[in-house]
Amino acid sequence: MVVARRMLLLFALLFWQGGFLFYAGVVVPVAADVFGSHLQQAWVTRVVTNYLNLGGGAALLVWAWDLAASRAGRLAWLLWLVLFGLLVGLVALHVALDAHLDPNLGHVEDRPRFYALHRWYLMASGLQWLAATVLLGVTVAAWRRADRAGAATSR
Repeated sequence: MVVARRMLLLFALLFWQGGFLFYAGVVVPVAADVFGSHLQQAWVTRVVTNYLNLGGGAALLVWAWDLAASRAGRLAWLLWLVLFGLLVGLVALHVALDAHLDPNLGHVEDRPRFYALHRWYLMASGLQWLAATVLLGVTVAAWRRADRAGAATSR
């Protein structure tokens, strides 16, 4: 069960954070090139980020299960709470950004406000990636301690 739980967490993180990195590093620039502008590419991002956020919610649920099962320390739970808060903030920012997009006319309303919100979205996304990376390191260290403790008690 331990291995299955850890694998599930790793797959959830690969989808969420790996998807984020692939999307930011490959899909956004390629789509902007194919469609001719970042504004046109935004119509793809508008939909895709919903899936990334949903994947993040699922990953955080699995991560909470793992942290509880592995009796993670305060730092792990604090980082998890930071990730949860950032995800909630990103969802709220996405809703605010979406309100500035007019899909019928294909343009952005109140561009200065949209781009200000978008900068916050990008910063929060980067911070989320950093926090997830740190929590993954903390999680792997906790797994190692748990495995060593289990090996010591089985001798």
